[in-house]
Amino acid sequence: MPRPVALVTDSTAYIPADLVARYDIRVAPQVLIWGEETFRDGVDITPETFYRRLATAKVLPKSTQPAVSSFAAIYDALLAAGRDVLVVVISSKMSGTYQAALQAREGFPAEAIEVVDSRTTAMELGFHVLAAARAAEAGASLAECKAVAEKAQQYSGVVLTVDTLEFLHRGGRIGGASRWFGTALRIKPVLEVRDGLVQPLEKIRTRRRALARVVDIVVERIGQQAPVRLAALHANAEEDARWLLNQASARVSPDEALVADVSPVVGTHVGPGTVALAYMAGM
Repeated sequence: MPRPVALVTDSTAYIPADLVARYDIRVAPQVLIWGEETFRDGVDITPETFYRRLATAKVLPKSTQPAVSSFAAIYDALLAAGRDVLVVVISSKMSGTYQAALQAREGFPAEAIEVVDSRTTAMELGFHVLAAARAAEAGASLAECKAVAEKAQQYSGVVLTVDTLEFLHRGGRIGGASRWFGTALRIKPVLEVRDGLVQPLEKIRTRRRALARVVDIVVERIGQQAPVRLAALHANAEEDARWLLNQASARVSPDEALVADVSPVVGTHVGPGTVALAYMAGM
């Protein structure tokens, strides 16, 4: 019998709390640095508080990955409980989290801990974690759970629209969309996470059309694949996120559909008003 497998991720996944509890997922919080203050993402500062403060902030926040010691403490507790550990985290092109998680393995039995670079973030990452967690619950080994998390990358995506490219541009997370920055005030860009970075898809003239286009793109990509899992994500724009989810759900009949906040650390880089539709289909 393989040892039971525990899932570890970082706070940018922002998996809803009931699912984190249901599958006993451990979350290493990213770190938000705001002037002289430091917050653990989703622990010391909630999305509601973050976006309210961001609206009037004179100093804008920055972010950094979880400390190596944060991952090491999680590994130590899980291994002591007799469990193997699968870590699935934000794209290594967006954050140093993957390297921190790898570094934290030093001093532990190498065969008991595996680390996966999801090449994405938000609930696309969350769906990878949940797929592996469900495999673990069914009795899969560490190697089998890792294979599930890696396979999920081929069956998932996230498409988003931002109110402005300013935040992505400033944080260096913009990928090929940087060439659009000069026209950012006149367009509502539709973007995706591709090859580990936020990349451009289309330039749209109005917010409503951009939202509708996000739905169309996701529905086109899902096609006839099943099962379908959807998550609408938002940075202080819940009404738009629910509209996205309702529109997409009416067209693809998802097996799982949820709304999630964008964590403060991700919100720092995409800006308020951002909405996204993450999906996993066909596995």
